[in-house]
Amino acid sequence: MNQESVGEHKSQILVVDDDARNVKLLGDLLSAMGYEVAKAFQGQEALQKVAAHPPDLILLDVMMPKMDGYEVCRRLKENEKTRLIPIVMLTALRDLENRIKGIEAGADDFLTKPFNQSELKARVKSLIKLKQFTDELENAETVIVSLALAVEARDPYTEGHCDRISHYSVTLGQSIGLPEEYLKALRRGGILHDIGKIVIPDHILLKPARLTPEEWKIMREHSVAGERICKPLRSLGLVLPIIRHHHEKWNGTGYPDGLKEEEIPITARILQVADVYDALMTERPYRAALPKNEALRILEEETDRGWWDRELVKRFIKMAKNLD
Repeated sequence: MNQESVGEHKSQILVVDDDARNVKLLGDLLSAMGYEVAKAFQGQEALQKVAAHPPDLILLDVMMPKMDGYEVCRRLKENEKTRLIPIVMLTALRDLENRIKGIEAGADDFLTKPFNQSELKARVKSLIKLKQFTDELENAETVIVSLALAVEARDPYTEGHCDRISHYSVTLGQSIGLPEEYLKALRRGGILHDIGKIVIPDHILLKPARLTPEEWKIMREHSVAGERICKPLRSLGLVLPIIRHHHEKWNGTGYPDGLKEEEIPITARILQVADVYDALMTERPYRAALPKNEALRILEEETDRGWWDRELVKRFIKMAKNLD
């Protein structure tokens, strides 16, 4: 039995080809290797099967009626939920133009028909291992997100805070034309920015009164702790500056590094504005939630003190009337 099938998860491969003989041949070969095999005979059927049960690998014929393999591949790679599934395109076409077309569609590998069985086995094993590594990284990120939400759940007054911060930050980021990779970082940053508070004792984190200087020193460690927790994951590279620097201030009086003005990463400056606004709009043990106009007035007042990026605050105030 193939080692990938040992344990609870048996790797599944989806074979997509309009020729039933090819599907059977590949299915028999892969089953003998210990894989679970799913089959589809048309492009649209393949998309439906992937949506219902994402496989670990797809062997995809190029020449199919109605929707060819290029279009199937393109749609799967454009979808964030399926783009990490490795796709091997099977084709009788040998010319460079068709390979370039496949690369542009997002194919991970190619096999030319009639394929060599040893080559097919080697490539399948290699891509299945790659998918397992990818899944491990995704699982690690999921654990970190769960930790962040657990931090939020410790404080009944911050319920929904992470989701709102993500929404506000992405909306503000879109308004200034940030590229998608930075919007994704803001989306994740909204969830993860306070993950370092997991190291803060409850008697400090949940204290209803003002913190003592000693307690405040401990509280300030959460941004560095959060960066340390998330640093091992490369996928969170653009999120780390948000986590570390979301408590810096425009005039350099923030923490942990005393950055000022544009030394503070733009994503951290965006999240700061969203974070302050949401805090003012949320009930706390020591005060009621503020009306929107009052929250925006205080945000402007703090900007006048030199705390926040004035241009971002101006833009946020303009868009705030449309925020939930």
